[in-house]
Amino acid sequence: MTSLYIDRRGVDIELESGAIVFRENGVRVGTVPIAPLSRIFMRGDVHLTAALLGKLGEHGIGIVVLSGRQGKPSLLLARPHNDAARRVRQIRLSLDADFCLDLARRIVIRKLTHQMQWFYELREADMQARYELSHALRLLAASLEKLPGASSLAELRGLEGSAAACYFEGLRAVVPESLNFRVRNRRPPRDPFNVLLSLGYTLVHAELAIALYGAGFDPYVGFYHQLDFGRESLASDLLEPLRPLADRFALGLIKKQILNKEHFTTNAEGCLLGKAGRAHFYEAYEAAKESLRHGIQHEIEWFSEQVADP
Repeated sequence: MTSLYIDRRGVDIELESGAIVFRENGVRVGTVPIAPLSRIFMRGDVHLTAALLGKLGEHGIGIVVLSGRQGKPSLLLARPHNDAARRVRQIRLSLDADFCLDLARRIVIRKLTHQMQWFYELREADMQARYELSHALRLLAASLEKLPGASSLAELRGLEGSAAACYFEGLRAVVPESLNFRVRNRRPPRDPFNVLLSLGYTLVHAELAIALYGAGFDPYVGFYHQLDFGRESLASDLLEPLRPLADRFALGLIKKQILNKEHFTTNAEGCLLGKAGRAHFYEAYEAAKESLRHGIQHEIEWFSEQVADP
């Protein structure tokens, strides 16, 4: 299965004999068969027909619409999983404060464990950053030891926040100095590497929400991330252990020189990835989709086991 990325203005897309047809100014400019698609990411001035939306839903193809300068996502979900009992159990467990805390601890433990595993790999590959990565690993290990003792979600969030500061301090050591990456910032991101982190998290979060819906869960009902209007809280929960995977992808874009600072523009409103840079990003994301989606599927399977009937 593959993804389709549409990032252009003035394009009309419609359904024709099991394929997506692209037209510009009424002129047919290309076609893509629906059968191999799993996701469609759209940005720009795109017009599509209701018949096409219906067909995509029938095939379980979710649509992610990235709008505005910062690419805020909106999701169009395919048909849900038929087993409503999964959603009922999920909602019932989300009302159990003890279960929420226990599951949240396990989620954060998974996140820190994955961060440390990646830092061990980076430390072996980048001798110049060995000291900073070793220091970050010691602090992450200390945070990891404290997590089982967290007695509330607020305390757990505090421990995770402290660990995140240590993690990004270590990550800064392996990001090229020219990108001016100092700390994690967002809404809007203020430097190129934070742009890549935000875009990567956005896409993985959207894919998680679609995959959770297809697996029979409500992406809006979370455990670590509690109910919040308009937020896919369960997708936010399962994104946490996947963040290092998105971070690895972002760093690879820079290390492999797929993207550089010339692909970005920075002004008083923040830092933006230009259209040419987005094309490179989406192409690389598609090439890396197997590992990313394997990680997503693994987290959903893990979650399914946590909420399954005993």
